[in-house]
Amino acid sequence: MQFWTLGVSAPRRAAEFGRHAEDAGWHGMLVVDSQNLSGDSYVALASAAIATSNLGLGPGVTNSVTRHAAVTASAIGSIQKLSDGRAVLGIGRGDSALAHVGRAPARLGSFETYLKNVQTYLSGGEVAFEDCAIDDSIAPDVEALELADTPSTSTIGWLRQDPKVPVEVAATGPKVIGIAARHAERVMFTVGADVERLRWGIETAEAAARDVNRDLNDLAFGAYVNIVCHSNLETAHKLARGGATLFARFSVMHGGISGPVDAMQAEVLNSIHERYDMKGHGRGDSLQTSAVTPEFIDRFAIVGDPAQCVDRLQELKELGLDRLAVNGPTFSAQSEEGKEASELFETQVLPRFA
Repeated sequence: MQFWTLGVSAPRRAAEFGRHAEDAGWHGMLVVDSQNLSGDSYVALASAAIATSNLGLGPGVTNSVTRHAAVTASAIGSIQKLSDGRAVLGIGRGDSALAHVGRAPARLGSFETYLKNVQTYLSGGEVAFEDCAIDDSIAPDVEALELADTPSTSTIGWLRQDPKVPVEVAATGPKVIGIAARHAERVMFTVGADVERLRWGIETAEAAARDVNRDLNDLAFGAYVNIVCHSNLETAHKLARGGATLFARFSVMHGGISGPVDAMQAEVLNSIHERYDMKGHGRGDSLQTSAVTPEFIDRFAIVGDPAQCVDRLQELKELGLDRLAVNGPTFSAQSEEGKEASELFETQVLPRFA
């Protein structure tokens, strides 16, 4: 099972972060793509690609609205070439990147079309102009220029000689899980670390893949997981609060709860939905963090000393997950407690899965 660290897109520090992640034994580094909250993800990834030799790299995650599919394919294709084949494209329907331009996550139909287009571009195929999703009110048809000749379809020919960039979709609800199972190389569940919820996600994805006669051997499963390794459980809960709230919100983003939950989980998720303030997105002192309880964090996230973390992670490995994107205190943590948690994970947990 691979472990990828998740961090911000820091243009001036991405190289440093990448070198540390590689030296510490991480398999990859994902950076957020949220233009109003962080630097450009592809600038950060390019910096990290130059500074490392084995580390996997990708956005965690980009979305289907703020960048055209051809732009996304070209950008991640550039990282693939620069890194000699270490890139992965993480994508979802969008959250903070869209909220800060006044929009909710992409509609399901447009997201699926976008995902198909990105896969076509990355495979060296052609996308019909009518599927490029550029409204005439924004830019008229190229025919209006009356040129001697124009392209008849949209393609990115220079990508064809590179190994294809694998695509993984961050998915929470059954419909997005289904889209991912039909079109992506890997489904990255964002349903927490609860074994029953992850098992539900895997079963949902497998059913969707079978419906389109997809070979399940061609589909991989991973998850975004909140992990805080600390000998003091109270400290671990405190450090996990912000990240766990951020990811838990995905399960109740539109009001209804995705996946199986008990009464305690349902109460906390509904409370997160009612209190969520995007201006405090991911912060441990935000209004929404007052909704989570230690019991909820223990179920939704992985917290505790190294032995406890290893036991929980082993359960996820046995489910069939082959990659975890870890959200929690990293080597860039500001507090001493955060730095201690990061060091404990890297020195006493990561090596157990090397």
